[in-house]
Amino acid sequence: MTRRDPVNRAQRRLSRPPRERFATRELAFDADGDTCRGTLYLPGGDGEDPPVVVMAPGLGAERSFGYPAVAERFADAGYAAFLFDYRGFGASDGDSQLVDPEGQRADYAAAIDRVRRVDAVGRGLVLWGASLSAAHVLTLAAERRDPDAVIGAVPMLDGRAIARRRGGRYLARSGAAGVRDLLGHRFGRGRTVPIVGTAEELAAITEPGTKRKYLDLVDRESAWRNETPARSLLGLVGYRPVTQLDEIRAPTLLLAGTDDAIVDSEAVVDAGEALSRGTVVTMPADHFSPFGDDFEPAIGHQLSFLRDALD
Repeated sequence: MTRRDPVNRAQRRLSRPPRERFATRELAFDADGDTCRGTLYLPGGDGEDPPVVVMAPGLGAERSFGYPAVAERFADAGYAAFLFDYRGFGASDGDSQLVDPEGQRADYAAAIDRVRRVDAVGRGLVLWGASLSAAHVLTLAAERRDPDAVIGAVPMLDGRAIARRRGGRYLARSGAAGVRDLLGHRFGRGRTVPIVGTAEELAAITEPGTKRKYLDLVDRESAWRNETPARSLLGLVGYRPVTQLDEIRAPTLLLAGTDDAIVDSEAVVDAGEALSRGTVVTMPADHFSPFGDDFEPAIGHQLSFLRDALD
């Protein structure tokens, strides 16, 4: 269950709406034979049939890592929000912590189907993601016609470009480690790599300064481990939602940080040109500060976009 006050360093000073301003309900749903679990946040008051924002965590994260504060603000503004854990993470089935873009998109689709069956939620649908989950919702929005709006915060749009910036040695090491794990895990010879590490480590995230900022968002009462099967790296390097942006028909917000060491903000601005109904906002933020020090301006841009997009 996602607690009201996750124990993490980055969000200690956040202003949270009073608990009586929203309600929560735990929901479970099937995803290819496994059970995913999440929390539905519902606005208080007399509003009926609110649009629902379907949300999931970023790369290798659990839903308690800063995301409840975002869901609470959506609910306080009159929207429902369904925040769930992927298979292999958090409260959902399994603990492999495998980062599988295709499987995680399937979890998103199953979450949409589940929340559609909740009587307290209207037909309006918003897909929300941050970092890697932003890549997922943008890909889904290119494939579906039911989203009414899309939000991608600090979006990972091109895994190939990110990996190339890390250099040829990283590409060679990640490819070799991924293949060894892909072949060996069936025989108990799999290997893991850190989800977030230093520039000297082979990890899914290696940019300078990111390790401490990522770990500051971790709920310290979680059983989360800073590791993922090495084959996760294979899927990340080849993941390029940027190639499908021109197929998205829903109003879409891309929120980029000018101090982001992982996702180049200028590349996000350039990518936004492909969106037929796109809004790109750049702000002085890094990859993680929209959930900490820069939470208020970041959530303000998102709420302003939703008011316009769903009007």
